[in-house]
Amino acid sequence: MDQRHLVVSCSLNENSRSRVLAQLAYEMLSGRSVAEWVDLRDYSLPVCDGAAAYEHPSVPTLRRKIGSAGSILMGIPVYNFAAASSAKNLIELTGDAWENKVVGFLCAAGGQLSYMSVLGLANSLMLDFRCVIIPRFVYADRSVFNETDLLDEGVRKRIGDLTDTAVRFADALCDTREPG
Repeated sequence: MDQRHLVVSCSLNENSRSRVLAQLAYEMLSGRSVAEWVDLRDYSLPVCDGAAAYEHPSVPTLRRKIGSAGSILMGIPVYNFAAASSAKNLIELTGDAWENKVVGFLCAAGGQLSYMSVLGLANSLMLDFRCVIIPRFVYADRSVFNETDLLDEGVRKRIGDLTDTAVRFADALCDTREPG
């Protein structure tokens, strides 16, 4: 199956640990599938206002990228025990492009206690857009990074497992939609 897979770095911080996780996932996907990289720092998205923000020139581009993907892996920083608002803003701006997508999460946080922080976002994607959420996501705290790299082989393996699952789920979902 020649599904397209999208990896989105939702951090706006240039020294982002969630971006490190997302880049590793992208590299793992690129080696065996059609993968595309999106870094939200490159898009200067406005805050969704329910009106004029949808007219921003980057919104249609991102809608197309999301709409054409079989799976979407989101690298999300965790701030104040919640997924970063940039991730939710992306979803709000691109709306129904998310329908029936396979979605996985790569989360980086300062500590170990925010591991359930992405559940609100996952619930919204499931209920609003009927996304299939990969139940095993990657969560890593600052202890597994140095200044620029991931140091923990266990987390690296979980990223590999997440990318494998994204490909498998997207292929299975695509097979159920094709005429038989």
